[in-house]
Amino acid sequence: MQHTPLRRILLGLGVFLLICAIATVAYIQMGWTVSDAIYMVVITIFGVGYGEVKPVDTPALRTLTIAIIVFGYSAAIYTVGGFIQFLVDGELQSLLRNRKMSQGIASLRGHTIVCGYGRMGIRVAEELQQLHQPFVVIDENPARVEEAQQAGMLAMVGNATDEETLLSAGIHRARGLATLLPDDAANAFICVTARDLADSVEIVSRAENHSAQKKLIRCGANHVVMAASIGAMRATQLLIRPTASAVLESYGLSHGISEELSAIGLSLEELRLNSNSPLVGKPLGDIQVRGNRGFLIVGVKRGDAEIQMNPSGSLILEADDTVIVVGHQNDINELCMAHNVQRQEMVYRGVKS
Repeated sequence: MQHTPLRRILLGLGVFLLICAIATVAYIQMGWTVSDAIYMVVITIFGVGYGEVKPVDTPALRTLTIAIIVFGYSAAIYTVGGFIQFLVDGELQSLLRNRKMSQGIASLRGHTIVCGYGRMGIRVAEELQQLHQPFVVIDENPARVEEAQQAGMLAMVGNATDEETLLSAGIHRARGLATLLPDDAANAFICVTARDLADSVEIVSRAENHSAQKKLIRCGANHVVMAASIGAMRATQLLIRPTASAVLESYGLSHGISEELSAIGLSLEELRLNSNSPLVGKPLGDIQVRGNRGFLIVGVKRGDAEIQMNPSGSLILEADDTVIVVGHQNDINELCMAHNVQRQEMVYRGVKS
């Protein structure tokens, strides 16, 4: 069995000390005093070259001395070799880095615990890092933890279903916990454990199956995210409103912003100007609606050019320009009818939707 350098050092040191103790006792048994025995063992193993305190003139003493030299040197060489390997393999640096990580995690307050550094966990961790939010990553895979640490993140190896692991990650001081494992049962167990340890922590859980959503909520999750649903919603937004989706991406907003706006009676729309629209050749500021409620004009896209964000009201509109607006649904309908503007429609295999 191969030993790690640290274990090799400890094993070699233990054997070396055992040899010294046995040799000292052996000299004492042959009539030497304790101090003389210890002195003889030290100068024999380390080859200092001083003269013996007593003559080594019997076969027994000579055999003992030879044995001390052979076994003592062997144990010393084995120990030194382990120490050299320890330095060469970088385990000292790894030990110092882990100590630094432990100190960093211990100093966190109001942070987020990310359980699982897979495809979804990486994205969440990167977003938190870009937003300069404190967080710590937990994963059972040392290679993934090493990857997170190389990216400048606080990360630790551990099983998030274990109470001790969550306590080490500072669950009592955490603001939130995201369990992002691809296993619904494991996520449920983490939710139960985290909720039992910290009643006020905000828990977001990933779910693979629709049937698991209610169960995860009952297990303590505040919010449940369906990875497949997010992907489907994102694909739909890109197909239906590609320009508006690009605007949201440029501002780092969630792809579900359209649903959030609709919940408060607003709509994010792409409006394309027809060639016979009365707005063609007019400044952007002429866009208005009866009732003077107005719109928030987010941007204008012209041809293949980049989207003009927060355009000036003096911008002269042209045919086929796409104006991205946020407003009340009824107001947008009135705008389309009053100025011959059409909503962007998705065409799939010749069928409009």
